[in-house]
Amino acid sequence: MVPSLVALVIAVLFAGAALYISIVEHPARMSLEDAPLLAQWQLSYKRALPIQAGLAMLGGAAGLLAWYGSREWQWMAGSLLLLANWPFTMLVIMPVNKRLMAMTPQEAGARSRDLLRRWGNLHGVRSVLGSAASLLFACGFLATP
Repeated sequence: MVPSLVALVIAVLFAGAALYISIVEHPARMSLEDAPLLAQWQLSYKRALPIQAGLAMLGGAAGLLAWYGSREWQWMAGSLLLLANWPFTMLVIMPVNKRLMAMTPQEAGARSRDLLRRWGNLHGVRSVLGSAASLLFACGFLATP
């Protein structure tokens, strides 16, 4: 029962943070001029990275423990979705992150804005993965005796 509750809480925290970034923070920051837009993203990214990475890893691991104890498929599926944030981020989002982090606010312009627009769309995938994992964990929690 403990791993399943931990997995559910962590997945919801991950999904909530990802959704907040996708629905509130990033759209608001996109209304800024190019230099402040890039500077704000860089500061936010540095702070969010360890939180979201840690939540994805811990939630995925707790979900696997819940699956091991219950053998309910929802725990395995949710864990795989939550853990999928790691390879997705490393392979798809990280190249965009590196280009954005290499720019200075003085270099900001149409290229940085386009990259940030792309980043926002890619981050939406993380929101979907976290939300789907949360729903699966909630179903698994209800199905676990």
